[in-house]
Amino acid sequence: MSLLKRIGRSRPVQEAAGFLLAAYLGLVRRTNRFVVEPADAYDRIGPHMPVIAAMWHGQHFMIHFAKRRQDPAASLVSRSGDGEFNAIALRHLGVRAIRGSGDRGRGRLREKGGAQALRAMLKALEAGEMVVMTADVPKVARRAGEGIVTLARLSGRPIVPVAVVTSRRHDFDSWDKASIGLPFGRGAMVLGDPIMVPRDLDAEAVEALRSQVETGLDAVHERAYALVGARDPGAGLRAAGDAAASRRATGAS
Repeated sequence: MSLLKRIGRSRPVQEAAGFLLAAYLGLVRRTNRFVVEPADAYDRIGPHMPVIAAMWHGQHFMIHFAKRRQDPAASLVSRSGDGEFNAIALRHLGVRAIRGSGDRGRGRLREKGGAQALRAMLKALEAGEMVVMTADVPKVARRAGEGIVTLARLSGRPIVPVAVVTSRRHDFDSWDKASIGLPFGRGAMVLGDPIMVPRDLDAEAVEALRSQVETGLDAVHERAYALVGARDPGAGLRAAGDAAASRRATGAS
């Protein structure tokens, strides 16, 4: 590891960077005029708390804006160096980090501390904390995995698709088209209908619910971007990924 990387991953540097990110996001929250849709979203979702708030990867910077002050929350954060930085920022924003990676495509949540993270998320929900997690499979943008359905099935808590966007923002040229808001604009927070997950499911039902989460997240993101007069930069990522996978499969056959 280079000297620059070692410095960047040192605790004092990450603490400072996390604090600065949290302070910046606070500025974004205060200086954007947000609309919540539907207007009675919290009245509808409140009785279901604690819920599992689902988001697409890359939309994590501002998702906590949708959290009410009175709702304790924990968020699944990877164990990577970048994850440490994000965990520190979340701490300053009043969100507890649960470290571990999510679904690798089979709903197991086992790799890179996933099983431990699953137990921690179940414990958090049981204690009354809302849990925030990305629904898509790592490195496969906008393709929901079964992991979030597994968490809902085991906990008995519903999944709520959430999107938070701003009219002024920076969209990164990354695999997930990550986006972070800029100050002094308009914002939209869109919350989907709670998705209830029964405990006893067969493979067909799991796939149907996984697809429902995917559709719900697409819908809230499309609506949120429309409310700020923009188009979701990640809207075509799943189709592009599916096409690439098909080409690889064809080439391998």
